[in-house]
Amino acid sequence: MSSLSERLTRGTASSPAQVDHARRLVADWQLLADLAFADLTLWVPLPTGAWWCVAQVRPLTAPTSLPEDMVGAELDAAAAEAFAAAHRDGCPVTDGEPDRAGSRPRRREVIPVRHAGVGVAVLAKDTNLAVTRSPSTLEFTYLDIAADLCLMVSAGTFPPEKLQDAEMGPRVGDGLVRLDGAGRVSYASPNALSAYRRIGVAGDLAGADLAEVTSRVVTDRVAGEAAAARVTAAVAGRYPDPMDVEAASATLLLRALPLQAPGADPGALVLVRDVTDVRRRDRALLTKDATIREIHHRVKNNLQTVAALLRLQARRMTEPAARAALEESVRRVASIAVVHETLAGSREDVVDVDDVLDQVLPMLGDLTSVGPAAGTRRTGSFGELPAAAATPLVLAVTELLHNAAEHAFVGAEPGTIELVAERDGDDLVVRVRDDGQGLPPGFDPIDSDGLGLQIVRTLVTSELGGSLSMGPPEGRTGTEVVLTLPGGKRPRR
Repeated sequence: MSSLSERLTRGTASSPAQVDHARRLVADWQLLADLAFADLTLWVPLPTGAWWCVAQVRPLTAPTSLPEDMVGAELDAAAAEAFAAAHRDGCPVTDGEPDRAGSRPRRREVIPVRHAGVGVAVLAKDTNLAVTRSPSTLEFTYLDIAADLCLMVSAGTFPPEKLQDAEMGPRVGDGLVRLDGAGRVSYASPNALSAYRRIGVAGDLAGADLAEVTSRVVTDRVAGEAAAARVTAAVAGRYPDPMDVEAASATLLLRALPLQAPGADPGALVLVRDVTDVRRRDRALLTKDATIREIHHRVKNNLQTVAALLRLQARRMTEPAARAALEESVRRVASIAVVHETLAGSREDVVDVDDVLDQVLPMLGDLTSVGPAAGTRRTGSFGELPAAAATPLVLAVTELLHNAAEHAFVGAEPGTIELVAERDGDDLVVRVRDDGQGLPPGFDPIDSDGLGLQIVRTLVTSELGGSLSMGPPEGRTGTEVVLTLPGGKRPRR
């Protein structure tokens, strides 16, 4: 199935501004469907005269009248006369008599979707007539607000130019307050009254200045003034950003929308949602995240201190073997420190292995003083891995690169060491190959007592659950070590 933007451009209205307007409507139309107790479908005209459905939403406040998927459906010109009339005249049209065929009789109203005075599409609003309701002030208020929003869609003043994060914002059922042109409450739903009671507003809100009431209970004076300003801006016809209203006992998410339908009394719609527990969890996660990153930072500092002490000790050693052993320890500790440095700057417990290796590879040239200097290059992408896997992988790779630099070109001209990352299904395959003199006759990597190879074997098999093989590259001289790691996370695209 193509994207919404691609489906929109198939119609006759396909300018970027018109497509963006239709996309903003679809992003925010769950609000309209819930207020109208109706299914909404968006239709665009085709060059043939037919109409094509490009999007659909069902109400959360009522049973659907369109259980079938309408996206991709077409209506010919004869069956879509109401669509053409609404699109041409720029006014809502009721599509004849209610459709009482089948088990879900419905009434359809067609609303033109306009932007900058030009028709973009039409919105079909289908109401399920099989649902019987007891008339209530809440239902009448919902329908009245829905009517205003539909007129604003026809006039091109809804949705707002700025795309709202409607998925995370408050919904109709969370709490709804309607304001008149003076910013006073003409209706507040029971859920809205409960939400305001949690932040310390006692009694009914009817007739109250919502901006003043809201600012009075906010603990921070500046935040209270900002909340009041948002409510006032909506009454004045603007679309303010949603914001948190934090009182001593609870936190509300508040979203204010202007109601400026042509020919109707002006006002505003305020949606509120109690997000106290959500914000407490957010703060707890932020605190935990900051603590973990601080721990990684301190571990990195401690490892760098250890590496510096080992380096000082190595410089004082007169025995070449002891100095070499200390220098290898410096390299290993420094490699682990780079991983912790990366974690200290990340908000996730994952490591960009490519970034770490780009920092480690230059260190190998600084710390390796054995054998001819070999050129090192890296190809392919390791991607991101959990910290528990990234640390042993980086350490294993640096050991293999160091071994290649130390042993591959002894008594020969310096060559090239290549580090390759590949994908084999879900497995990550790492190759370290050189064009040196190759393995000595009879060499068995399993029985080798070399410390570096023992470290690599332990890390790969025990820590990473992978396998290790070693031999000459196919059709080439030198040595190739292959690490196969199951289930490696794919590179970020």
